[in-house]
Amino acid sequence: MEELAALAMSAGARVAERQIQSRGRVDSATFVGSGKVEELKAQVLYHEATTVIFDRELSPTQQRNLEKALDVKVLDRTQLILDIFARRARTREGKLQVELAQLNYLLPRLTGHGAAMSRLGGGIGTRGPGETKLETDRRRIHQRISAIHRSLERVRGGRTTQRRQRQAVPLATIALVGYTNAGKSTLFNRLTGAEVLTDAKMFATLDPTVRHVTLPSHRRTLMSDTVGFIRNLPTTLVKAFRATLEEVVEAELLLHVVDSSSPEAARQTSHVLATLSEIGAAATPQILVLNKIDKIPGDPDTASIARRILSDPDHQPAGAVAISARTGDGFEALLQKIDETLVLDPVSKCLFHFPIAEGAPLHLLHEHGRVTATRYTGESCEVEALTPASIKRKLEKYLIHAQ
Repeated sequence: MEELAALAMSAGARVAERQIQSRGRVDSATFVGSGKVEELKAQVLYHEATTVIFDRELSPTQQRNLEKALDVKVLDRTQLILDIFARRARTREGKLQVELAQLNYLLPRLTGHGAAMSRLGGGIGTRGPGETKLETDRRRIHQRISAIHRSLERVRGGRTTQRRQRQAVPLATIALVGYTNAGKSTLFNRLTGAEVLTDAKMFATLDPTVRHVTLPSHRRTLMSDTVGFIRNLPTTLVKAFRATLEEVVEAELLLHVVDSSSPEAARQTSHVLATLSEIGAAATPQILVLNKIDKIPGDPDTASIARRILSDPDHQPAGAVAISARTGDGFEALLQKIDETLVLDPVSKCLFHFPIAEGAPLHLLHEHGRVTATRYTGESCEVEALTPASIKRKLEKYLIHAQ
């Protein structure tokens, strides 16, 4: 209920009342039964509420019956999350993905919805794909869905091209993953110097951002900030955000950021691991980043916190590091752990012999390695450098020896 309230507030609502019901089976007509509907109707009138939000997904029939009985807008969890995503999408890709998820959600709800589909007033639950989309028939909506799929495939192709260009000079890719509001964007900003929006609201970051990070060994890596996961993330969103989630699937290392101060940390971690399995990233090496330790009183013990949070013995990370993204505590240890875990591009001490006339390979070494000594002899120079394996392979014809 706390999470549902946080989602509602992220969408701009003010929570007036919370209700929990326990019953043997779901009522097929109203989800909650006639008695509970009457109770909800009294609460709506008392608080002068305009919206009732359910934590489960409602069938089209249940939603229509509830709206008719309560005479207010009725939303389910999926529609609420879709509305938040619609507010936060900034890039063309993000907007296309949200629109695709919304249309797939709305399609089975078109029949019998009548004038309710045309509501365009203020508040949450009204930020749909737009008036013309809501008033078209099924055939035109199917056409729009097909067009969005084609556009997203082009986006996917563009991402593949960008990935090939990055792999031309191989840089390890690190993806930040975690439950929404775990502090991923704050950590990303501190590590990369970026200015990604950080907000206590859920799903503050929607569109992925990629930046360079230099490790203690002077290796350069690419780090991407991704959308936060959440309990019961709607299937339509997982499918729609396939192109974005590819950044997670293609990463060599995942930083699984956890709000270690949250009493729900273990459950949230379990949901993230389940989503990673669903998108095919369960086997990717992970570092468990125990964030917000500044909120834990005393001297937090990293090992005991990690044991408390990792309830699933089948998902063991490469290590756990306790940090505070807000204060910067633990960042040196985190970067060192990343350096140790990323074996994709090990660094070795190399001696190169370059002709002075060839500046490009020397520039490449300076950009991606750590030059420790340079000696000029006539028309050539010898350079000692700590060099990533990928760069050493590119400069193999200039290599004298390596340690």
